[in-house]
Amino acid sequence: MQKPFAVTLDIGTSLANLTGSWRTERPEYIDYLPPCNHACPAGENIQAWLYLAEEGDYEGAWQVLMQDNPMPGIMGRVCYHPCEDACNRGKLDEAVGIHAIERFLGRTAWENGWKPIIDAEPSGKKVLVVGAGPSGLSAAYHLTRLGHTLTIREAGPMAGGMMRFGIPKYRLPRDVLDYEIQRILDLGVTLELDTKVEDIEEAFEKEKFDAVFVAVGAHLARRIDIPAYAAGRILDAVSVLKDMETGAEPPQLGRRVIVYGGGNTAMDVARTAKRLGVDEAMIVYRRSRKEMPAHDFEATEAEDEGVLIHWLRTIKAIEETMFTVEKMEIDAHGRPQPTGEFDTLEADTLILALGQDVDTRFLEAVSGVKIADDGVVEVDETMMTGHPGLFAGGDMVPAERTVTVAVGHGKKAARHIDAYLRGERYAPPPKHALAEFERINTWYYTDADKTAQPTLDFIRRQTSFDEIHGGLDETNALFEARRCLSCGNCFECDNCYGVCPDNAVIKLGAGNRFEFNYDFCKGCGLCAAECPCGAIEMVHETI
Repeated sequence: MQKPFAVTLDIGTSLANLTGSWRTERPEYIDYLPPCNHACPAGENIQAWLYLAEEGDYEGAWQVLMQDNPMPGIMGRVCYHPCEDACNRGKLDEAVGIHAIERFLGRTAWENGWKPIIDAEPSGKKVLVVGAGPSGLSAAYHLTRLGHTLTIREAGPMAGGMMRFGIPKYRLPRDVLDYEIQRILDLGVTLELDTKVEDIEEAFEKEKFDAVFVAVGAHLARRIDIPAYAAGRILDAVSVLKDMETGAEPPQLGRRVIVYGGGNTAMDVARTAKRLGVDEAMIVYRRSRKEMPAHDFEATEAEDEGVLIHWLRTIKAIEETMFTVEKMEIDAHGRPQPTGEFDTLEADTLILALGQDVDTRFLEAVSGVKIADDGVVEVDETMMTGHPGLFAGGDMVPAERTVTVAVGHGKKAARHIDAYLRGERYAPPPKHALAEFERINTWYYTDADKTAQPTLDFIRRQTSFDEIHGGLDETNALFEARRCLSCGNCFECDNCYGVCPDNAVIKLGAGNRFEFNYDFCKGCGLCAAECPCGAIEMVHETI
């Protein structure tokens, strides 16, 4: 009898050691983490709701979105959409306009009166939220969905926090803000306005709250000492923007205004001044455009509207309406250094936009709470302070100060508070590996440029507080949703089913994807090569 022989392959594997008759590798369906999901500070399952939106199931898409973010109409306008910066489609042509689709879903929900689904049984637990800004509202929403009874106490006269008092109407119309806040309250959340919380211990001991989440916004403007003789009017950006919301009359700024700072708030207040009719709105910032904390498009839009930006300048002295500014230069470490060269600028009003701090004095007497030198509160990985049952988020903790981050903090805190109230500890589910661009078979996708949102003309932008950017209609939103590449996750395109020469791919029915019949599969790899979204991986065979 002839002795069996083994053929050694280039990869050094003998056919005698394979589990299949012909295979050295076998295909497997793999789920990857979409880069948009990974980049979202609010933790949205973006790919999932985009999939439903591109199918025309807008209410289904909105419900998925609402599982993570209770304010899509707001977020679609004010979020700086890091999801789009991470979008793999941006390496092909242009990123999917995720924020515009989110905004469309928010508007469609309003027009159709959709309500978020809540099916949790009442827990009998009471939670106090301090602050009705984005983080507090988000926490209240998610905790209500989990079955708890929520009370929000807000020191100001209106809910919304910095969404209302820090973001101008031309970026966030107030009817949208009011509607989405009211929808949260309609779930049964109690809102107490003009109610400043000063005694946290009392909330626990006398009012019997089972947990407290503090989410006070950064409303205190930072000041700076500038030598001044008979200086003109000096205001802070936070107060100016707040007066625009609460004042009976808009602030009187004169003909020329200097805004001192280079963040998004500086851009907003300078653009607001321009809309209030000043002849000259100027920004003075000590660094270059490259180092500014504001997003680049904010500076571009400000310049488009007639705001003049003096880069690499710092104010050294003020005498009445004359401002002495020193020219700066950036050193090798990226820090501005004085040059000894000076200019003068003239203005009637100086508006300081040098950042904001949080008023944490009401927490200083609370046992176990630690407040850092920069005023933020120390929290652990569950967002709980050193005091049992006291949690903190938003501007109060170390993080980037944006609406989206704050909304994400509210959701994260709600999950940990819910676990705390149930005597458990919340463990986030493990994340899949990131779906990288190199896995996508881009030859399946035709060029489809990003849908441009309509924009208000420059004259109206300079003279009114009308919203600058318009939304998408259904046709455009559907087209934009269909630009999604479904990175790393099967969307049942049937390619693997159609190209398999061995009939080894089994369809499991709509929504259930496919599976492989390894008795038929010869490991040719055609399915993986022809998968548009890179959701099939060839895995080395083992005994």
